[in-house]
Amino acid sequence: MQCGAKCFTVQVEINGEIKTFPVTARSPIQARKAVRLQYEEAVKIISVRAEKK
Repeated sequence: MQCGAKCFTVQVEINGEIKTFPVTARSPIQARKAVRLQYEEAVKIISVRAEKK
């Protein structure tokens, strides 16, 4: 875990299925990058939201 990291909820569409899961990153942009690296370009990112405390 990096300094300044937050938890984001990412909603994606994979093969026609909508899935939601948490991602730890410093910013929404880095959360998107982490998802793209894990699931490659076959994923469509619907939304990235910061989790509320």
